[in-house]
Amino acid sequence: MAGEERMAEIFKALSHPTRIRIINYLSDGEKCVKDIWQELKVPQPTVSQHINILKEAGIISYRKEGVKTCYKVEMPVVIKLINLIKEEVK
Repeated sequence: MAGEERMAEIFKALSHPTRIRIINYLSDGEKCVKDIWQELKVPQPTVSQHINILKEAGIISYRKEGVKTCYKVEMPVVIKLINLIKEEVK
């Protein structure tokens, strides 16, 4: 995949407010899916859909811990990008 196509895939994955909220919540470390949907006050199926998009783009990864699934940011540069944009749109 060409660099521009890969970048477009990443930007597309970030193009929803809930996905940005998920990245922000994960920015300080790994969280389990239940913690994510409870913190964001978003239904679990909705969070799962958004998490899948972020996973497919390679922005986050997961690991299983018994019956729990925990997620973390795999692309720290995405957190930096979100924070830079946040400064501009205050």
